[in-house]
Amino acid sequence: MNLFGVMGISASGLSAQRTRAEVVASNMANAESTHTAEGGPYQRKEVVFQSASPSSFRIQLASSSASAFIGAAGGVTVRSIVADTASPIQRYEPSHPDADANGFVSYPNINPVLEMTDLMDASRAYQMNASAVQAAKQMIQQSIELLK
Repeated sequence: MNLFGVMGISASGLSAQRTRAEVVASNMANAESTHTAEGGPYQRKEVVFQSASPSSFRIQLASSSASAFIGAAGGVTVRSIVADTASPIQRYEPSHPDADANGFVSYPNINPVLEMTDLMDASRAYQMNASAVQAAKQMIQQSIELLK
């Protein structure tokens, strides 16, 4: 593993955690959405990660001068964003426009505490990847200084 490979892996982590934070923000923003274009309440979304193959990084960085240095780097990619299958929360609100015949309204099954925990986790993972990029950058700069 070389320093450019480390930067490639960290870059993939930055991208994946940014996507995760965006999905969590969307979940929080739609916590009270009782009606969507598909019908029914908003469904909580989750991000599914998977290991990235080294060849996918060579393809992604083909236009970059660093692509020749990626070598055996791995990383992470977002495989998919899936809808949570938990059933909606039913609240009795007969005057609500989305109430059913019995007066119940279906709300998304979104736990704000869980969402904030996920957001904090994504934020910390993003920070750690950013720190790894900074450390690799400093090592590259120090290596250049040694060659002078």
